[in-house]
Amino acid sequence: MCKSYGKLQVLNNVSVKFDTGKVVSVIGPNGSGKTTMSKCILGMVLPDSGDIKMNGESVLQKYAYRNQIGYMPQIGRYPKNMKIRQVMDMVRDIRKDATKIDEELIGLYGLKSMYDKRMGALSGGTKQKVSAALAFMFDPQVLILDEPTAGLDPISAEILKGKILKEKKRGKLVLITSHIMSEVEEVADEVMCLMDGSVKFYETITSLKAQTQEDRLSRAIAKIMNDEV
Repeated sequence: MCKSYGKLQVLNNVSVKFDTGKVVSVIGPNGSGKTTMSKCILGMVLPDSGDIKMNGESVLQKYAYRNQIGYMPQIGRYPKNMKIRQVMDMVRDIRKDATKIDEELIGLYGLKSMYDKRMGALSGGTKQKVSAALAFMFDPQVLILDEPTAGLDPISAEILKGKILKEKKRGKLVLITSHIMSEVEEVADEVMCLMDGSVKFYETITSLKAQTQEDRLSRAIAKIMNDEV
């Protein structure tokens, strides 16, 4: 898959296969292509060349497959005048064909007690809780979470990490972009590193540690980066 904006090549022959029942952390510096790759998978951006397949079938120019994806943006942007309840109802109305509703995070985050608060009055952390609850709500087979714990307090972050691991055990694929290596180490099975739009490496955490003889993922990745400079 390739994608350019003018002369700037954002994705350069990115070719990867993600397996179900795994948590994959997509890392890389700002501008490495992480967000563009996610947007291509979501159908928000069309690649210039290449294909995107889900369950063996191309999803380019299609939209029904998106019902199988839950997306949590780094910063959720919602109508400021709408109440939490109205946002939840609106999204449910859009997805009225969904056969299963997962309200676990709504309960764990106590969102129902805040249903009458307007989105514009919420703290960044509470907006993140709403975004998380919406991402998991329709029992999607694939979850794309962009810096999911950013702005969350430690207890709320632990709740979300627990939910991620629970869904992985149910056979789902979870893609997480994160800059916090300690968190990646807690939930991810594999790490994919993008650099300047290309895949620098895509390995299991166990393999990265074994290659570098480091116990901590952050040190293992730093060692690989330094060795290849």
